[in-house]
Order: sequence, then C-alpha cells, then structure tokens
Amino acid sequence: MDYSLAIENGPETIPGGTGLLLVHPSIGETDRIDTDFLKTDTDAFLVVSTRTTAREVEQKLEYYDVDETKATILDTLSVERGYSRRSSDDVYYVSAPDDLDGVVDRVERFLTEHEGKRRVSVDSLTEMAYYADDNAVYEAAADILDLLDEHDAVGIFHLSEEVHEVATLDRFRELFEGVIELDGDGNVTVDLK
Repeated sequence: MDYSLAIENGPETIPGGTGLLLVHPSIGETDRIDTDFLKTDTDAFLVVSTRTTAREVEQKLEYYDVDETKATILDTLSVERGYSRRSSDDVYYVSAPDDLDGVVDRVERFLTEHEGKRRVSVDSLTEMAYYADDNAVYEAAADILDLLDEHDAVGIFHLSEEVHEVATLDRFRELFEGVIELDGDGNVTVDLK
C-alpha cells in the first residue's frame, strides 16, 4: 500500500513500511512537516510525544488543522513530571521517556487495533536519548520500524542534529529508508534509499 507524502521536495508517495528520519536543528520548525505528514492520506495516526504533553500535542494538531478524531497520543512526560492526567480513549501514558519497552508496546497495540492507513510520529528520538541512551533508543527505533513494516504503516522520527555526535547521526541515518533534512532556514531536502 502506498501513502501520499505531502513533504516539499519529496516523492509523491512512499510505500507502507517506510520509516523517515527527520533531522533538524534544535530551533527547527518541525511542526509543519510533522503535521503535514500526519494529516495526509491517513485513517489513524499515533503521536509518541517525548517532548511535550498530550495537551500540547492536541493544541498543535488543532493549530495545524489536523483531524483530531484520527489521533491517538502517547504522552511520556506527564507521569514523571507529576502533571494531572485526563484519561481518554485516545490518550495513553507511560511512566517516562526512557520507558522504551512501554513505547514500543503502545506502538504495536496502536497498529494492531487500528485498520487502514496508519501513521506514527515519534517526537523525538533526541529526547528519548536524553533520558535513556543512544543505543537503547536505536534499538527501540529499529523495533518500531519492524512494526511499521509488519503492519504496512509509515512513520516519521525526529532527531536533532545539534545534540548528537556525527557518528550517532550517521548510525541513525543508516537505519531509516528515508531521511528528511530541515536546515535552520527552513529548507527541506528528502533522500530516500
């Protein structure tokens, strides 16, 4: 199954099972790329949020006019930070961004429980590595990519180029079928294998 890819300078479509790495500067405007990816040609999507709370994700989706009825959100911050949590049918929580097993499990459950065209956004691998470590996050990303392939879904994974060593960035780039580069001026390049 092919998915439309509404990202400038990218191909019209990508095949199911494709994972894209979004490499960006820390100050980069990633929300526009992320939301364009999520709202195009999709029946259901999951946002794994390690950078913001579920409430902030909902505000972002509303601001960028993304259909929230298709959204499931995994909030990895609120429990650890002691924020009040409002449980709902489409918002889930794990204890912290370094609960990588919990994150992978929730991605698998989302893909199993939803049908049709499904997209996953992991925002961000950098935050996960801040709490865990690069190797553990690499393994978790590889596990999620396997799940995308198994379920014919697609995903986008955020990684800040200013935080990681060049060797780490290169290792992550090699893991993914496609890399989207966003520079400080907002220019986008897309490289698919």
